[in-house]
Amino acid sequence: MKDEILQQRVLAVQRYINGECPESICASLGRSRAWLYKWVDRHLEEDHSWWEAKSTRPLTVPNRTPEEIEEIVKLVRLSLYSGDLFYGAQAIQWKMEDLEVKPVPSLRTINRILSRNELTHRRTGKYESKGTPYPVLPSSLPNQTHQADLVGPCYRKGPVRFYGLNVVDTATARCGLHSSPTKAGQDILDGLWAIWRRLGIPNNVQVDNALSFFGSLAHPRGMGPLIRLYLNHGVERACRENASDCAGYLQKKTAVSC
Repeated sequence: MKDEILQQRVLAVQRYINGECPESICASLGRSRAWLYKWVDRHLEEDHSWWEAKSTRPLTVPNRTPEEIEEIVKLVRLSLYSGDLFYGAQAIQWKMEDLEVKPVPSLRTINRILSRNELTHRRTGKYESKGTPYPVLPSSLPNQTHQADLVGPCYRKGPVRFYGLNVVDTATARCGLHSSPTKAGQDILDGLWAIWRRLGIPNNVQVDNALSFFGSLAHPRGMGPLIRLYLNHGVERACRENASDCAGYLQKKTAVSC
């Protein structure tokens, strides 16, 4: 079909050059005079492929996202993905706001960029422990040992960003969940106390070395609010050196128990 159209254009122009009446040419081909003169003008431009149709796509798109912003979206997504964090459009938008990127694209634009660059695949495979040895705490009775971990930031539509405090009783696999707007020490303390009111106060609590669980980098020798809570209620605190293993264990437990 395409070859027939191209041949029709060539023959129409050739008949016109040979002196045939334009009305006769157009009547025989079922075309308008504007169509005929269009291809005659193209022929006169001495273009070697004048019979080919030219693209009508605009040379510039004024509303297109700048290339540097698109590159930032891809780099932020890669950073979140590599850090085992949430890496959807909402998470990317929040991270770009934290980095003070201007302008911050909309969620729809971010999704289009990810789709255009084939970055919409999900994580695959199951959680695998790093094999790091941890302190073994007793877990034969309820509330002997709790394991706690902070997950986030998590995202909901709105947009809403929050952190999830997950606590698991290692003997009974009962779990407690609490959401807070930040990971500040006081918010984590309030969440942990709310969970203890439901599960009970443990003899031991095992956490990672996240800043929220031990105090402040500005005052490393000072006691944060959580450490004071442990001391006031006779709770022994044990640290995990690797936060990602703790998070993987708790996510597995909460998925089974909740």
